[in-house]
Amino acid sequence: MNSTRRSASLPRTLRSLAALVCSLLVCGVAAGAAYRYKDSSGQWVYTDRPPPPGQASQSVALGRGGGPALKMTVEPRSTESGVALVAINQCQCVVEFAAKARTLGGEKLGRGTVSPQSEKILLDIAAADGPAEIRYEYGYVVGEPGAQHRPSQPYRAPFALAQRFEVTQAPPDAVTHVGPASRSAVDIAMPVGTAIHAAREGVVINVAARHFKTGLSLQNMDEANFVQILHEDGTHAIYAHLQLDTVRVKIGQRVARGEYIANSGNTGFSTGPHLHFVVLRNIGLRSESVPVTFAGPGGAGSTPRSGQALTAY
Repeated sequence: MNSTRRSASLPRTLRSLAALVCSLLVCGVAAGAAYRYKDSSGQWVYTDRPPPPGQASQSVALGRGGGPALKMTVEPRSTESGVALVAINQCQCVVEFAAKARTLGGEKLGRGTVSPQSEKILLDIAAADGPAEIRYEYGYVVGEPGAQHRPSQPYRAPFALAQRFEVTQAPPDAVTHVGPASRSAVDIAMPVGTAIHAAREGVVINVAARHFKTGLSLQNMDEANFVQILHEDGTHAIYAHLQLDTVRVKIGQRVARGEYIANSGNTGFSTGPHLHFVVLRNIGLRSESVPVTFAGPGGAGSTPRSGQALTAY
């Protein structure tokens, strides 16, 4: 569950409260410049610093890459009795929120699902319940709680037909996929710039396209470019580690099975160029990855396994 902590001042009088706008959980990157050059193996390297003298390079403008970041947050607002914690959901999907506030009257909890592109009060706190400042925490999980994974057919391998790439990590192996949200994820090794195609039809609900950093530092955890697609059964797929500024779809766009959506890359927390593909469902304020099978010859399902090749049919 994505979570954060905030504080908000209660009004001295009910008329004097100014709403405190919380920071976005999904942050954009300010437009600027990056550089790219080819290393000794011919792979593109992206950096925010000029390369060494004598190294041939290109300047890369960082565009808006897929549109503005979504706002999924909780913020305090003035009410007739005190202050309310309001969940704001800009996603074109259901999102489940939870909030916890510490007041003079004790700890107060609020939880609920918020319809697509709407708002909902999670907690209504009376002025008498709170000190001058209320400290609160909140979190959210994308998707309707209890969604069941029911694909109508095996997933299409997420690259061009007839191409073949090695699966480097898949269940039951768990080298880096150790938590519930990644345990059933599949990593597929492929060169940077490989065309990525939608494995299943759905609606694009979030994208990131402007990151270029990579490495095993924890600060790179949130630096992966991705496309997130909502499926009809309430699950959603994430295609991650995509190449800078190659996302070809926008939030709200409906994509077909097999549609070209982006290029593979090596962004974020990554040991090398690959695609991280995972399908998730909300099991009640917690994201859980689900096992997937890919279409094999004749449409039969094929379970991905580490060290084996995966072919797109």
